[in-house]
Amino acid sequence: MPASLNIGMFFALLFIAAYRLPGGVAATVGAVQPLLIAVIASGWIGEKLTPAKLTAGIAGLIGVAMLVLQSQARLDLIGVIAALGGAIAMACGVVLTKKWGRPDTLLATTSWQLVAGGLFLTPIAFLVEGPPPALTLPNIAGYLYLGVIGTALAYTLWFRGIHLLPASTTAILGLLSPLVATLAGWTLLSQALTPVN
Repeated sequence: MPASLNIGMFFALLFIAAYRLPGGVAATVGAVQPLLIAVIASGWIGEKLTPAKLTAGIAGLIGVAMLVLQSQARLDLIGVIAALGGAIAMACGVVLTKKWGRPDTLLATTSWQLVAGGLFLTPIAFLVEGPPPALTLPNIAGYLYLGVIGTALAYTLWFRGIHLLPASTTAILGLLSPLVATLAGWTLLSQALTPVN
């Protein structure tokens, strides 16, 4: 169940949101996730819902909006619903992962979550996209990089954090993603930072 939420539903809804919304809008809607996790964790696993957690979640949401939201951003109802649905799915998956513990090893947890989530997504991918195109050497290299670094390593660290930290603390760390992307764009791609319009 957590795998279909953390991987399957989350990625399907994330890509719908990314396709239909500007990145800043999708990131801002997704930044509600720490608040959702704090509330869900208080009910499902008994983590204390404190004013500090709520304040941090609201401050993170506002901070993400200030970093990535632009005044000319357009809204799309389906995209917003998908982004919110993805945040809800991931929030539920994180809390259930924390609640049900982990198997013998962290690698087993990560592997089973990714395999089950991938199996959930496979029929959807075939229905929407059809069979994959023929693989080229650059495709294979890209898949290997995404599979090893962007997925296996990243999710192993993510699930380790879920098991070691309170669920709501783990969620707050997710807000660093837009900050890192903004700083990387500024330093590596010479993108300009401007005041809010």
